[in-house]
Amino acid sequence: MARSTLIINTLLAMTAFAANSLLCRAALNTTNIDPASFTSIRLLSGAAVLYVIFKFKTKTSAVKGNPRSAAALFIYAACFSFAYGDLTTATGALLLFGAVQTTMIGYGLWRGERLNSRQWLGVITAIIGLFVLMFPGLRPPPAAASVLMIISGVAWGAYSLRARGVQDPSAETAGNFLRTAPMTIVLSALCLPLFQWDAAGIALAVLSGAVASGLGYTLWYAVLPHIAATRAATVQLSAPVIASLMGVVFLQEALTWNLGVATLMVISGVWLVLHAKRQ
Repeated sequence: MARSTLIINTLLAMTAFAANSLLCRAALNTTNIDPASFTSIRLLSGAAVLYVIFKFKTKTSAVKGNPRSAAALFIYAACFSFAYGDLTTATGALLLFGAVQTTMIGYGLWRGERLNSRQWLGVITAIIGLFVLMFPGLRPPPAAASVLMIISGVAWGAYSLRARGVQDPSAETAGNFLRTAPMTIVLSALCLPLFQWDAAGIALAVLSGAVASGLGYTLWYAVLPHIAATRAATVQLSAPVIASLMGVVFLQEALTWNLGVATLMVISGVWLVLHAKRQ
């Protein structure tokens, strides 16, 4: 993959991930849809769109996928939805991608990947930038929602790591989404007493599944084989900043000095990791 294409696909994927935070928060806080219904519609709409795209491209219905990857995808999506009912866009994104980063960098180091001094500086700068994003005015988030979002981040980190050896991103992503269908049925049945939805909530869930999730994850699958796990983890630190900026534009959240400083720090940290020579 050409370097320019890699950068563009990575930027689009991170924007899609950030959009998921925005869409989920908007759905659960401004519409009547419940978390289980949002999760189910998100995954099923993503599966439908990805299957159509895959079949159109290949003229075959032989999608791939993996049960463990599908389980990780479902755990991520379900915990993500239930957590965002009590978290702001920025706090949820911080917890999510902090857990993703810890999972992926920890795995990369365990497998023998090493960061040089410039890359460590980049990681630390990006992490500090995320905390600057939450300061001042940071209040301890609800414990239950925080734990759910951390579990979601670990699951997403595992899903990303499993994607690094994939040869056909569209077939693999379509297959994984399709394999979550039985899981969504079980989740909806278990949460039937909480069932509620409306047209606006359904629309946001479909956008999250068909566009931000399905297409975004396909792009990310295509990018992952070309970057190390430690670098992939650090790149994803840009998503909370993008999510916060989206909150300013689309949800009229406040534009503060710490958001600007955090944006510069995270972008600088990611740049250091991506452009430093490997050790």
